[in-house]
Amino acid sequence: MTVTVIKLQNGLKRFALHLVLIAGAVFSLFPFVWMVLTSLKSYVDASAATTFFPKQWLFSNYLQAWNQVGIFPRYFANTLYMGVVTTLGVLVTSSLAGYAFARMRFPGRDVLFIILLSTMMVPFEVTLIPNFILMRQLHWIDHYEALIIPWAASAFSIFLLRQFFRAIPSELFDAATIDGCNHLQFLWTIVLPLSKPALITSALFTFLGSWNSLMWPLLVTNNPQMRPIQVGITSFITDAGTQVQFLLAAVTISIIPVILIYLLLQRWFVEGIARVGIRG
Repeated sequence: MTVTVIKLQNGLKRFALHLVLIAGAVFSLFPFVWMVLTSLKSYVDASAATTFFPKQWLFSNYLQAWNQVGIFPRYFANTLYMGVVTTLGVLVTSSLAGYAFARMRFPGRDVLFIILLSTMMVPFEVTLIPNFILMRQLHWIDHYEALIIPWAASAFSIFLLRQFFRAIPSELFDAATIDGCNHLQFLWTIVLPLSKPALITSALFTFLGSWNSLMWPLLVTNNPQMRPIQVGITSFITDAGTQVQFLLAAVTISIIPVILIYLLLQRWFVEGIARVGIRG
């Protein structure tokens, strides 16, 4: 009898837990579902927002949203280029800096690392104007350099990789040193192949941040040909009014690449997040 009661209690606990998780998932997914459904409505239905499901399913809204802004494909290409190059830059700089802080001994290492971590507490808005003045003095306004180089290094990614690199056994470095490897060779041949989860986690965060950037590209670009997709989406908001269905169709198009990338790399992403804090 006691065993039956215990099983029943465990079953009720699992049911309650699953119910809470399902409710959380529904709550989290609701804005995305609403966005997609609204993007398929007519202008009247989308503006009135009186019905949840479209009265008429207008899949043509996506084609019109793509073509309505004449250079929307250029926005898309700019964002892809900016995201890929920025991500590669962050991986290179973070790998080198993270390895130096994790495996190399030099005077002031810990102090420099604390200073680096302290920069994560500085709000983006505080550095906005100084960075803009620097870009203008370098004549990088309306150039890819202004969109990429300021973000080609990340304190968070350096911290993430440093923590992961510290978990790699020192015996591997000793064996590699005996075989004639220097620090750079050890990093390239042993450390990086063992750190795929952390590298992918860093890449996902960087790419997502670059893909969703709005304020900085809006500040350092005047030429529409140089602007990324998030700035391009704002072109659907005009003084004459907002075509809600086209705006949300463009937003849906903009998040598809990020979702696909995450679905492909989620296993390494979860592993990287789970393992990064296990060593001090």
